[in-house]
Amino acid sequence: MSKLPALTGREIVEALESTGFTVIRTRASHNFPGHPDGRTTVVPVHAGETIGPGLLSKILRDCGLTRDEFVSLL
Repeated sequence: MSKLPALTGREIVEALESTGFTVIRTRASHNFPGHPDGRTTVVPVHAGETIGPGLLSKILRDCGLTRDEFVSLL
């Protein structure tokens, strides 16, 4: 299993968009990407801040992606 990189929220949203996710809605600084098959998650997009490994793991679980699959998208 590969180690998760330090990424900003915008970078995570861009990687998810390459797998078919689209931002369904935005509330304040939080984007809500959704997939046509029903999977959804919340990604905070705060300028200049990286997402911690715990939250990134939760986002990947919500999206049904493994760490290796996600790292290959970057």
